[in-house]
Amino acid sequence: MRWTVLGCGWLLIAAGCHHGTLAPVGPGGINGPIAVPPPGAVPRELDKITLPPYVIEPPDQLLIEVVQRSTVPDIDETGKPRIGPDGKPILKTVTERLPVQPISGPFQVRPDGSVGLGFWGSVIVAGLTLDQAAETIRQHIVKNPVLREYGTAPESIIVIVDVLAYNSKRYYIIYDGAGWGEQVISFPVTGSETVLDAIANVGGLSDIASKRNIWVARRTPHPGQPWQILPVDWVGITQHGISLTNYQILPGDRIYVKAQKLVTIDRMMARFLAPIERAFGVTLLGAATVNQIQGRGFGFGGR
Repeated sequence: MRWTVLGCGWLLIAAGCHHGTLAPVGPGGINGPIAVPPPGAVPRELDKITLPPYVIEPPDQLLIEVVQRSTVPDIDETGKPRIGPDGKPILKTVTERLPVQPISGPFQVRPDGSVGLGFWGSVIVAGLTLDQAAETIRQHIVKNPVLREYGTAPESIIVIVDVLAYNSKRYYIIYDGAGWGEQVISFPVTGSETVLDAIANVGGLSDIASKRNIWVARRTPHPGQPWQILPVDWVGITQHGISLTNYQILPGDRIYVKAQKLVTIDRMMARFLAPIERAFGVTLLGAATVNQIQGRGFGFGGR
């Protein structure tokens, strides 16, 4: 039994050491150990990039405001138009909401990519930037015949679209549970997060996390492409202020935090030995029960 346990322990150690080796896979197989990308290859804390225009997707939450702006004469207290020095009426710009039903407030992008504008119908906005969505909504509204009934000029319609909740662009932090599963936590991307910001959002590393085995897995759109693995020097980032591996987080990134090898080995051995211990416990309990019954004899007083 002792040799069996020792053998299993050595196997677990070997397996744990092998599993902790990071080697990206490319079309030709293993390419060797990964290396830190050179400066300028990927955005970092001191070399960030501006993300491209935001593309709307479900289930983003949008702020949509639709108003009509028109120019009317400025009226004085007597109800007469004010006249300027040039002898012409003074004009002013007024902003009013839409007739019948105003459009103002938060709107959730539906699974089909549309937003419901109540009386004014639904508009597909998924796949569009904010400016494109604003123009699409405007073109949809000005085609409604109700505007003509109220005398609203199409050129007076102004649409403003902004994002209230960035629900569709997210990154993920994955904690290795040392053989007891994995914990996945997602956060919305706002454009400037780094690895340090991401870990700070979850309160730091857990007590079983390995400081030497953290990386960012950047998604690859097609199978067969090389893995985009960015190793993280956690000690360098936190204790020495080295920003080389404090990468800027992009939408879809996976920050993987591996557990310490000794903790993983301990838990794997515990899972392996627990059934054996239970089996021996049942055997010992049965033997003790038999011995107790035999010690009592066949009656009172051993008779």
